[in-house]
Amino acid sequence: MIVTTTGSLEGYQIAEYKGIVVGEAIMGANVVRDVFAQITDIVGGRSGAYESKLQDARETALSELEDRARALGANAVVGVDLDYEVVGQSMLMVSASGTAVVIG
Repeated sequence: MIVTTTGSLEGYQIAEYKGIVVGEAIMGANVVRDVFAQITDIVGGRSGAYESKLQDARETALSELEDRARALGANAVVGVDLDYEVVGQSMLMVSASGTAVVIG
C-alpha cells in the first residue's frame, strides 16, 4: 500500500478513485507522564513520553487508514493529511485522511 501526501504518484496512473478514507487514534497519556512533561516544559527540553505517544497514535491512525482503503479495494492512498488534537485534559488524537485509489 502506497500512502502519500501528494495528490498523484510519479510513475503511476490513477485508474480509479474509491473515496475518502479516515483513520483515527485517541490515546490517553497517564498522570506520571503528564507530570514529567510539565516539568520538562518548565525547565525546557523535549518530552520523550509525549513524542512516543504521538508516534504510536500516528502509526495507529495510518494503519487504520490503510485498512479502510484495502477494504474498498484500493492499493494506494493519496492526498493524506495528518491532524493532531488534544481532547480533554490528557487525551491525544491523531486523524489521518486521504483518498483511496487504485493505481496501475
